[in-house]
Amino acid sequence: MKNDSNILLELSIVMPCLNEAETIEVCIKKANKWLQENGVAGEVVIGDNGSTDGSQQMAINLGARVIDVPQKGYGAALMGAIDASSNSKYVVMADSDDSYDFSNLSPFIESLRKGNDLVMGNRFKGGIMPGAMPFLHRYLGNPVLSFVGRLFFNCPVGDFHCGLRGFRQDIVSLLDLKTTGMEFASEMVVKATINNLKIDEVPTTLSKDGRSRPPHLRTWRDGWRHLRFLLIYSPRWLFVYPGLFLMLIGLILMLLIIPGPMGIFQQVYFDTNTLLYAGAFVIVGYQAISFGVFTRTYAVQAGFLPKKDSLTRAFDVITVESGLIAGVLIFLTGIAGTFYSLYIWEESNFGQLDYPKILRIVIPSVVGIIIGLQTVLSSFFLGVLQVNKK
Repeated sequence: MKNDSNILLELSIVMPCLNEAETIEVCIKKANKWLQENGVAGEVVIGDNGSTDGSQQMAINLGARVIDVPQKGYGAALMGAIDASSNSKYVVMADSDDSYDFSNLSPFIESLRKGNDLVMGNRFKGGIMPGAMPFLHRYLGNPVLSFVGRLFFNCPVGDFHCGLRGFRQDIVSLLDLKTTGMEFASEMVVKATINNLKIDEVPTTLSKDGRSRPPHLRTWRDGWRHLRFLLIYSPRWLFVYPGLFLMLIGLILMLLIIPGPMGIFQQVYFDTNTLLYAGAFVIVGYQAISFGVFTRTYAVQAGFLPKKDSLTRAFDVITVESGLIAGVLIFLTGIAGTFYSLYIWEESNFGQLDYPKILRIVIPSVVGIIIGLQTVLSSFFLGVLQVNKK
């Protein structure tokens, strides 16, 4: 955390830039005018990503600081400018395409002054001007991804990807933002949520950007990158919940079919073929849950996700030793079923078997052997992941 005595400015207004000569001047002028009219001690900082159209000199001529950011990407450009704003208490960031209203930043600074750590703009509450947001972004991309973000992380944000947002400068080191592309917007909100920071949301408007060229945003590519990031940062939804669902379906089917064929409406029967698929569901579901535990453990150890008390308590019970014991017991159960099936085969003088009957023993036995061995190996791997780093 930064010492308040070192803070010289209250606010840095940060913009990423890559060949924004058509709009960079109007954005800086609006930001400077707002700072002056509201008596806010602040500056404008441009994170330039290698512009070749003279954007840098335009910004300098208007009194903005220009930070050269060699690493390409929306997130990289922003982080370069944010890091250079270490002498400010607060940061407000937005695109330099004149789509966001730099002349009305008062709701953001007022919310920050009240003690909030991150203040998000909400374009759906403030107003989206005609032509400002493509149809797919407005009615599919943003609503769906924002819903996923709220579902996965219980985040109190209605517009996950609004580019206009304000935050305390000293939370940047806490969040340890890593992404360099468009998913930077999601990472900031997700990490602020899982670190229990105070998040507020204020209405803001979105206008049609003032550029004649297409935007840098690519609908499907960047939408997928946002969704991929949300999934990776939520092992529960990526691995655990789908794994539990598969295991539950598989176990139910196995329990129903092992005693005998299961008929529906006296016309459709599920027998050993279905039992085989049910066993596969159990195995794959168990693997998915294991991956979820591994991912969560590694993320906590690496500092990507915070430690949870529930997880800590679970690991007090789920140790390498307890996992080995459980795995060996499950494995031995499968072996017992295997020997029982061999006994039945011996009873028939190792001849032809009633396969629907014998498979009701063999398939669960094989599933038990696989799950048991996986549990043993997973327990050792989990022990490796739990080794504390010095």
